[in-house]
Amino acid sequence: MKAIMVMFDSLNRHFLPPYGADGIHAPNFARLAARSVTFDNCYVGSMPCMPARRDLHTGRYNFLHRSWGPLEPFDDSMPAILNDNGIYTHLVSDHYHYWEDGGATYHTRYTSWEISRGQEGDPWKGQVKDPDIPPSLTQSRVGHPQWRQDWVNRGYLDAEEKMPQRKTFDLGMEFIRTNHAEDNWFLQIETFDPHEPFFTQQQYKDLYPHEHDGPHFDWPDYAPVKEDPLEVQHMRFEYAALVSMCDAYLGKVLDLMDEYDLWDDTLLIVNTDHGFLLGEHDFWAKNVMPWYNQLANIPLFIWDPRSQCQGERCDSLVTTIDLPATLLDFFGVERPPAMRGLPLRDAVAHNAPVHDALLFGHMGGHVNCTDGRYVYMRAPGSPDNRPLYNYTLMPTHMNRRFAVEELQDIRLADPFNFTKGCRTMQIAAQTGPFHRFETMLFDVASDPQQTRPLHDTAVERRMIGLMERLMREHSAPPEQWTRLGLPEPVLDA
Repeated sequence: MKAIMVMFDSLNRHFLPPYGADGIHAPNFARLAARSVTFDNCYVGSMPCMPARRDLHTGRYNFLHRSWGPLEPFDDSMPAILNDNGIYTHLVSDHYHYWEDGGATYHTRYTSWEISRGQEGDPWKGQVKDPDIPPSLTQSRVGHPQWRQDWVNRGYLDAEEKMPQRKTFDLGMEFIRTNHAEDNWFLQIETFDPHEPFFTQQQYKDLYPHEHDGPHFDWPDYAPVKEDPLEVQHMRFEYAALVSMCDAYLGKVLDLMDEYDLWDDTLLIVNTDHGFLLGEHDFWAKNVMPWYNQLANIPLFIWDPRSQCQGERCDSLVTTIDLPATLLDFFGVERPPAMRGLPLRDAVAHNAPVHDALLFGHMGGHVNCTDGRYVYMRAPGSPDNRPLYNYTLMPTHMNRRFAVEELQDIRLADPFNFTKGCRTMQIAAQTGPFHRFETMLFDVASDPQQTRPLHDTAVERRMIGLMERLMREHSAPPEQWTRLGLPEPVLDA
């Protein structure tokens, strides 16, 4: 048995033909949907990038206990578990956050791994002289080292064969060609695209002809939209062009599945960590706004050779934390007790129900709960969004260690139900801008764009009950109830 995961970053399902996108050139996503099961009710767990990947390794939520950071010493990692059970695991990626302080323990859980350089502000090429940044950009991000580095990198990416996504897929396809006749392996092909900046080659931009005589614009700020409608449309076309590039390389993996008859014994999962707002709700990007469905309701496609179900839709409620359980189940490996996700084998085979409700969220933001119809966003109840703590033995942020000032008042917390008896450091967390948003309830069946908050006391009470149950099951720290203005929990899980 073999398994391949093709993972994209920031892939908005509303830009994919199998989810109803019109005018998007993505024939291979349509080809994939015809050969697999398309999930309509798949939700994120923890956001953004590395919190989502901790979910993907451990099969439980990161965001209730910690922000961005590495795997912890007590974490059970799906690829490491596969390794321990004789399954060879290989990661190829251009997702440069894996090689920063806050992601440094993920890629080393695989048997082997390869990287491609140059995405976004990856500190890749050294250049003392300032790059040729378009003058229109210098005011909005002047002096920002990530912005400068991105323009240094772009100077080395002047042909498609040099693009990090291309190199990543080439490495993944090399692994498939080398090992297609072998058994017991898992390959994860993971590209940073279509994450911003929406930088790609001209042939993909040509798929979306439109008039644009404004300044260079392919990387929106994480902020409210201030651009005019023509600029917003231009940005959406830039994103669509990068999605089309992703589609082209997905097609090459499907070609190899055909060439080597891998459909008979190879599980294929195509997924993403979260979506991306492209002007919806008058916002760009993610993190600074509520996690609306354009971000949280994500695409997922699965081909399982055991059932060989294809061309079907699945409306079972599923989540990112189910994917490690699904891979362990496929290889006949037992799940560790702390893994809360569930295998999706029966959901793929006959649309069997999986969860009655799910949580999702961003550390310090809303705690969100969905039952597949309603989405309840519970906002912080206090003006300062406290109390809020990180629980960790690996005190790092995205690309730096915790500052000395943050570590002056460390306390040891009692073990959680997933820490294997370990006490963790309790460190005051950054609260972010999230407390400015109110609690909201949406009926996504009648209001899929989430433009009309619902006021229904009975539904809200039921959603609170589901949220509290799931928070107990995931051993959420008691102060989360205080922060959210909920009754004190009875921690029975």
